[in-house]
Amino acid sequence: MNSRRKFLQHVVALTALSSISKISYAEEADDFVMTVSGRIDASAMKLTLAHEHILVDFIGADKIVPGRYKPQEVIDIALPHLMAAKNNGCNTFIDCTPAFLGRDVKLLKTLADKTGLNILTPTGYYGAAKEKHVPAIAYRETAEQLANRWTNEWKNGIEGTDIRPGFIKTGVDNAPLTEVQRKLIKAAAITHQATGLTIGIHTGNGLAADEQLTILQQNGVHPSARIWIHAQSELDKTFHIRSAQRGSWISFDGVNAQSLKRHVDLILSMKQEGLLKNVLVSHDSGWYHVGEPNGGTFNHYNTIFTDLIPALKEKGFSENEIKLIFEDNPAKAFAVKVRTI
Repeated sequence: MNSRRKFLQHVVALTALSSISKISYAEEADDFVMTVSGRIDASAMKLTLAHEHILVDFIGADKIVPGRYKPQEVIDIALPHLMAAKNNGCNTFIDCTPAFLGRDVKLLKTLADKTGLNILTPTGYYGAAKEKHVPAIAYRETAEQLANRWTNEWKNGIEGTDIRPGFIKTGVDNAPLTEVQRKLIKAAAITHQATGLTIGIHTGNGLAADEQLTILQQNGVHPSARIWIHAQSELDKTFHIRSAQRGSWISFDGVNAQSLKRHVDLILSMKQEGLLKNVLVSHDSGWYHVGEPNGGTFNHYNTIFTDLIPALKEKGFSENEIKLIFEDNPAKAFAVKVRTI
């Protein structure tokens, strides 16, 4: 009990130090986001790809070690794709690769410098894929201890750098969530309360998305602090509608040439429900595969610009609605602010 009380006192102290006001989602504030290059006004994000990757290492948390790839090789391969996205109008790039899955913040900072893109990186651990990428400490430590680790990255920088995370990334499989997956969601809730960082959750299905919101709300976090990543994988649209009505962000990522019709249908359905203000859209593309020759096949970030946006306009989407999806919504979703019930 004493250790619990001490931790809560520590969280309160961190919150006071952070200069982040504890405000409800509906209140007005001078919103900002945290990029690998530092703090910027949320309004400066402009057109945003809200869920992408540059490098991923799928070997597993117990086997991942430094030196498994050459950073310069990754830069040489990724840079033309990032420049193409920028030339198509992208201004901000959200890299969703967490620790123990290939996060390399120095690499991201180099690419941000070379491209002029705003790039965000996460804190947090990825609990999906049957927990293959969850480090051993997540099984030993409490949610409070894990949150303290993630909050420390916000306060002091990641892995000895001054680069700070711009959001929290975790993940779960289908419902019911495992004990460790539930712990990760609780840790994310505690971290959000201490930092104001938005929580992006790779999600198996709609029931898992509902279970996440229950855990977050049990810990005082408003649904507007949660991004349901891979929502397009849930075929029942009522889950999307219900989560959005509660205030959650719904991320229809995975856009590619083959998925175009489905993505247009999903986005159109949300518009018809009056919930376009809760929608994020991205490719979930890239990436350099560590362990494969020359990083394997690196998929581009262009389909949204060349195919999806024109397809939405053909369905009657206005310029303001396109701006809402790709500029206004990401700026609100990734703004650093504590969102409480």
